[in-house]
Amino acid sequence: MVAALLLSACVTINVYFPAAEAKEAAKVFVEKVINDAEAPKSDGGGGMAYEAPRHGFRLAAFDPLMLLGISPAYAQSPDFNIQTPAIAAIQGRMEQRFDSQLRPHFDSGALGFTEDGLVVVRDAAALALKDRVPVNTAVADENRDRKAVYREIAVANGHPEWEAQIRSVFAKQWVDSARSGWWYQRGGAWKQK
Repeated sequence: MVAALLLSACVTINVYFPAAEAKEAAKVFVEKVINDAEAPKSDGGGGMAYEAPRHGFRLAAFDPLMLLGISPAYAQSPDFNIQTPAIAAIQGRMEQRFDSQLRPHFDSGALGFTEDGLVVVRDAAALALKDRVPVNTAVADENRDRKAVYREIAVANGHPEWEAQIRSVFAKQWVDSARSGWWYQRGGAWKQK
């Protein structure tokens, strides 16, 4: 009886990184920043949350421990949240910066996406001398906001340890959403989409 009581007190719930939900959330976020005419629309209320589909019930398989009164526990799949005031503020700055300062330099080939989800001046010779300082400043601001948004998304989902995985998902999405002619890193080499 004591052993059964001890066993029933021990419950382990594993929470795995929701890769599919993160990928969908990253797509919505990135397309909004890049501001393509074909970008997915928000929910109308200004929100950008991606909610995983929910299932009403789960048919439990037979577990021998159920005979002792120990029932299995199932972790609910998390809602991958990218809707907080901090994330919205960062996204707003990124949208404005992308349209006004970065897009022309992606189009010219001067800027590119790195493998770690950041932006870098790929070809300084493609920048007019007068544009070099403002573009470098915009790139530094963009990278600061990107790092902050990856961290904020991990924290908003209650898993700060997911930051590296979120960064990786976003890095791939920036490349996937890149327009024809834009540059990105893959395996340390530059490639043009």
